[in-house]
Amino acid sequence: MNPKTICKIAIDFFLAVGLLLLMAYELVGQAAHEWIGTGVFLLCIIHLILNWNWIIHLKKGHYTTYRILQTLVTAFIFWSVVGLMISGIILSRHVFSFLSISDGLSFARILHMFCAFWGFVLISIHMGLHSSMLMGVMGSVIHISRASMPQTLFLRTTTLLIATYGIYAFFQRQISSYLFLQNQFVFFDFNEPLAAFIANYLAIMGLFSCIGYYFSKLLRTQDQRQRGKV
Repeated sequence: MNPKTICKIAIDFFLAVGLLLLMAYELVGQAAHEWIGTGVFLLCIIHLILNWNWIIHLKKGHYTTYRILQTLVTAFIFWSVVGLMISGIILSRHVFSFLSISDGLSFARILHMFCAFWGFVLISIHMGLHSSMLMGVMGSVIHISRASMPQTLFLRTTTLLIATYGIYAFFQRQISSYLFLQNQFVFFDFNEPLAAFIANYLAIMGLFSCIGYYFSKLLRTQDQRQRGKV
């Protein structure tokens, strides 16, 4: 595996970990949240640079249904990250406190929450859309060309269990109320261990990754059929 691919995998891993920690805002503390958020933003820039070749080819080639979905999801992620950084700077009381911004705090707080939850969902879907590529890379790393039937069954069962619990966690934590601004204040149980919080959000991430993965399979199959008719 070349160094660039290794770097991409490492960046994506730390982005996923950082994203989960950012969702635990009140549990990690405001100062830690700001520093982690700044770090994640810098990782997003590196991720963008490493995938610059994809960006410069956006105007080239044929747009299949899958490519349209992939591009739209990526575009919305970009704007959610921009919204998060702008609102985060306005709300900052530690990393960017030297700016002494006092206006627009109420709007910035709502924007920050809105972009955070939509960004979390969209990034999870984005991971699912690219999971086939990731599994191919990991397969080459551990020298597995094709999983055996027991391995496949185990992986699918584990994925199903994670996604099922993700559905429960999604509704139990009222994520939809934050996505659609029905609730403008995020509830945190300060007696809940950080590990339990992360596990729940990891399951939700797994749920939307599964949605992205199976949507990608469906759309790719559809696109192949369309090409076959041409």
